[in-house]
Amino acid sequence: MLPLRVTSQRSFTHVLLNTAAGLIGTAFVWFSLAFWAYLETRSVLVTSVFGGAYMLGMAVSGVPFGTLIDRHHKHRVMVASALGTALAFVAAGLVFWLVPREELVRITGVWFWLFASLVLSGALLVGIRSLALATCVTILVPSERRASANGKVGMAQGMTMLVSGVFSGLAVGRLGMGVVILIGVTVVGLSLVHLMFIRIPEPEIVHAERAPSPVDFRGAWVAVRAVPGLLGLIIFSTFNNFLGGVFGGLLDPYGLELMSVEAWGVAYGVCSLGFIVGGAIIAKVGLGAKPLRTLLWSCTAVWLVAGVFTIRETVWLLIAGMIAYMVLSPFVEAAEQTMLQRVVPLEKQGRVFGFAQAVELSAAPFSAFVVGPLAEFWIIPYARSDAGREALRPVLGDGTARGIALVFLLGCVVGLIVTFGAFASRTYRQLSEAYDAGDVNAGVAPAE
Repeated sequence: MLPLRVTSQRSFTHVLLNTAAGLIGTAFVWFSLAFWAYLETRSVLVTSVFGGAYMLGMAVSGVPFGTLIDRHHKHRVMVASALGTALAFVAAGLVFWLVPREELVRITGVWFWLFASLVLSGALLVGIRSLALATCVTILVPSERRASANGKVGMAQGMTMLVSGVFSGLAVGRLGMGVVILIGVTVVGLSLVHLMFIRIPEPEIVHAERAPSPVDFRGAWVAVRAVPGLLGLIIFSTFNNFLGGVFGGLLDPYGLELMSVEAWGVAYGVCSLGFIVGGAIIAKVGLGAKPLRTLLWSCTAVWLVAGVFTIRETVWLLIAGMIAYMVLSPFVEAAEQTMLQRVVPLEKQGRVFGFAQAVELSAAPFSAFVVGPLAEFWIIPYARSDAGREALRPVLGDGTARGIALVFLLGCVVGLIVTFGAFASRTYRQLSEAYDAGDVNAGVAPAE
């Protein structure tokens, strides 16, 4: 079989679709693990730990993965990522099939956490492919079309959420976790085979000063500080990701309180059409002349949605809020990526994207590990008490999950304060000027 014909647009399309397939297979298994664990244990603490561990792992691995991408050809590291994910899932499957069920589901035992850790490892390794995809946009797409390309990346992420969300719930409810692992290994394995025949026109690795060390924190820091205002954007996104940690730990339990696992999986997947819609809008019309302004207004809308979509315990309000949240999310992600691809030189982008991921996601584990236990042991019991129900009823109404709704509402208030502060900041002015100064990677991608 011959390598796929190399043109920049064709290569980008294949890399995008291949990465999407790998993300779908991985997210399918990871989502299923969260559903399965909650149904087996009925513990909000367990799902919070899962969400926090995933975000913490993404944060810790950001700079090492980004440095790896800068040190080696993008295709090579993407192949290694796919192979590592497949092997981790195979090992998780062996644990699931060989350990007796009563031992596997005991959360105080080693087997439960070993199984979860292996699935987590596979889910984290696919992050290499996501970071490499962001640099491939710079390599393969001309500057004036990068916002559109990032919109297509958002559409692919939406498809990942749609497919994995719908089928994870159905698979756990109807087929069981063992079949889920088999499906995940198959999808990731097929994406690895396809990846072997993709060629990315990247003739050599260029280093601005020297070859980066295996984990180049210093190089990442210097590259970030070289762009006025970029560190401020990363710090702002860190606060914004506080919401992601709360959602990661508490959204699944909230949804499963209102509906069955099959219905929740379908609802989550259908709502993720919002990612596709948002990405399609960006691919069609772009992000405007001021992507940073678009990012901040999108964040404002996200926080408003986060504060009201659980204000009453109804399925339809939850679904409407989730759809709105998912339509808006690609604008935030695409705007930040478009900014970085324009103001950061290509040879440093892996480390900068990795550094941004590391810092931005550091807030999510904090919110998951702190908010999860607070919700489990204090906020939820208070909301279910007579005094709590009376106090919360005027704002949040009645229901069994008012404690989780209260957490979301408080997070919304903090987020809005931070976002409005960002509009008036020096960082906003500096980074806008850096973006308007021109594309530092002009000419990297071939014109078509």
